[in-house]
Amino acid sequence: MEQTRKRYAADLKSIMEARKRIAPYAHATPVITSSTLDALAGRKLFFKCELLQKGGAFKFRGACNAILSLSEDEAKRGVLTHSSGNHAAAVALAARIRGIKAHIVVPRNVPACKLENVKRYGGQITLCEPSLEARQKEAARIQQSTGAVLVHSSNDPDIISGQGTVALEFLEQVPLLDAIIVPISGGGLISGIALAAKAIKPEIIIIAAEPSGADDAAQSKAAGRIVTLKQPKTIADGLRASLGNFTWPVIRDLVSAVVTVDDDEILEAMKLCHEVLKMTVEPSGAIGLAVILSDKFKNEVRTNLENIGIVLSGGNAGLKLC
Repeated sequence: MEQTRKRYAADLKSIMEARKRIAPYAHATPVITSSTLDALAGRKLFFKCELLQKGGAFKFRGACNAILSLSEDEAKRGVLTHSSGNHAAAVALAARIRGIKAHIVVPRNVPACKLENVKRYGGQITLCEPSLEARQKEAARIQQSTGAVLVHSSNDPDIISGQGTVALEFLEQVPLLDAIIVPISGGGLISGIALAAKAIKPEIIIIAAEPSGADDAAQSKAAGRIVTLKQPKTIADGLRASLGNFTWPVIRDLVSAVVTVDDDEILEAMKLCHEVLKMTVEPSGAIGLAVILSDKFKNEVRTNLENIGIVLSGGNAGLKLC
């Protein structure tokens, strides 16, 4: 464990500590199955319902852990983040639980339902142009004037540890999992899941699900270094972020494959979630199902994986996809 701690930003110990820290506030989300989807995939599928987490997404786990980990002096200054939606709402909610201010920088093109979540939880919203540069610039301005602590959406040890609690629950609920398919964007969720799952069950396979229009993780794995995209284009608005220095080493070393699917496949998976699982899953959350049903998975990934876990990472999709 000491070797893992030195090599990566989090480890099983920090993830277990995060679980204890957030337990009074975060839901232990259920796992559901479907014989219909099993037949389509030709395997046994287990869906981890993070869309039923507080705030409608797994993001609350990491934000809650990060904000509850702040010292009293840090907390007094409030917190700050920039996000396209789910992390913004999670930070606002976690800040409200701790009783501190949350400054939230949000791009103007954020889905309306996600913006409403931030408002609902009391975040102080600043809108900006829809580019990473604009978000970072506005966040820096607010941080300079307020002294608020920046809570990054993915590239942060406390965020990674919080997201890793998904795997602790999942493997308790379904110990026989051969693999877990996880959406990938900035990499906080899949890093935490990989670190926890591999520590508990070293033979388990971790597979990243990524939109073909935002395939920086796939390109990074192929190049052996972080590759960033200037203008990712996908309906999965939560999967447009880039990998960071804390998340990349975990993905490089512990993620077996990155499988990309196009937006039409994601939309079809959303439809199946709605019609078969009776779940409203946002594009970013449905991508794991899209991957397991894709020809790429059948052609590029080991076929002897029988019991597959799929993380339905969020459900913040309003009418007409918000």
